[in-house]
Amino acid sequence: MSIIFEERFAAHPKDVKKYDTAQLRENFLIEKVMEADQIRLVYSHYDRYISGGAVPATAPLELTAIDPMKAAYFCERRELGIINVGAKGSVIVDGVKYSVDFKEALYIGKGAKQITFKSESASEPARFYLNSTPAHKELPNRHITLKDANVLQMGSQLTSNERQINQLLISKVVETCQLQMGMTELRPGSVWNTMPAHTHSRRMEVYFYFNVPEGQAVCHFMGQPQETRHIWMQNEQAVISPNWSIHSAAGTSNYIFIWGMAGENMDYTDMDVVQPNQLR
Repeated sequence: MSIIFEERFAAHPKDVKKYDTAQLRENFLIEKVMEADQIRLVYSHYDRYISGGAVPATAPLELTAIDPMKAAYFCERRELGIINVGAKGSVIVDGVKYSVDFKEALYIGKGAKQITFKSESASEPARFYLNSTPAHKELPNRHITLKDANVLQMGSQLTSNERQINQLLISKVVETCQLQMGMTELRPGSVWNTMPAHTHSRRMEVYFYFNVPEGQAVCHFMGQPQETRHIWMQNEQAVISPNWSIHSAAGTSNYIFIWGMAGENMDYTDMDVVQPNQLR
């Protein structure tokens, strides 16, 4: 098993204004996140954020450091957040086994040396979505279920954005250094997420869309509020959102997405809201 990874560099918003569709997708879309018997990672130079997936189908997968990190092991200077979007599996961290079911999360703190992913069934493997950020101190590992989550009910059917936000890796639930993660589920009949849109120059963000029905798609909106762009996305794809960019989407059906954030401010409500009639 080898870890498949790529490196993405930061882009200035003035440059992004000139990007065509292919350039937008090349710089911000993570087209393939999950692949059987592989760990796939993208190392972004926005806040040194790593996102990716691990699908241990026929054999366990071990997470090791990749070259851009210049580290002896993956969590030598990093923390790691994991959310399982597949069948039941487990994560073994330095000999301690954590069973992680569908929609459950695991936080792994700085200093964990050996991290291995396993599935209970090869025919129905776990699908671990991974986010990682630099960490300044060691914190305890923690398994988080939906019962542990801080849950917010947002939006309305009238505005097609009725949704449940499950805050999994935030300060109200578990202590982290800077990583925050959660999962937003849109109600049937609702298609808009994160509307009204917003930016937060103190943090960047990555969205991972899943549970998108076959034949359907999600149109993700990005860019500065007065210079928006869009990227059409399929099931189990992710998109990098710079700190200067909005991050919102509308789907041709309802769906679920995982948001992950990193930066200097841990306040979830720290955002600069942009009303729909202000977008261009």
